[in-house]
Amino acid sequence: MDFAQRTIDLARANVLEGGRPFATVIVKDGEILAESPNKVAQTGDPTAHAEILAIRDACTKLGTEHLTGTTIYVLAHPCPMCLGSLYYCSPDEVVFLTTRDAYEPHYVDDRKYFELATFYDEFAKDYTERRLPMRHQPEDAAVDVYRLWQDRNGGERRVAGVPSAE
Repeated sequence: MDFAQRTIDLARANVLEGGRPFATVIVKDGEILAESPNKVAQTGDPTAHAEILAIRDACTKLGTEHLTGTTIYVLAHPCPMCLGSLYYCSPDEVVFLTTRDAYEPHYVDDRKYFELATFYDEFAKDYTERRLPMRHQPEDAAVDVYRLWQDRNGGERRVAGVPSAE
């Protein structure tokens, strides 16, 4: 099966049904494990990006938060939210089929704090310098939640079984 073409077909069908032009296909062992178009327009949920929905489905099917052994096809270079999710689930590879520069003459999403052209620069700034108003409100009890987690996990700081960078 041509997984890139399947991704394109899902995105095209989504546009024809009134959705946005994005889709994701997750492949494991040569078979489609999960797939989804972007469903933000249909659901009103700003997190219903194709990558997020497909990752949720794949992880549920596998019973794990790890997608090692998979290749994930996405129509376009992932937004920062999706990129973070892709890093977090640890696939073997992500294949994107077009770039923002290529599709920008046809589709633009430039929300109040989220212009894709500048968002990666914005993300790298200290929270005090970002356009999105943020403030740190230190609460000692917040750290206590992490102490509790460590205590309940035998004194370990790391999540067991997570593919690590080491």
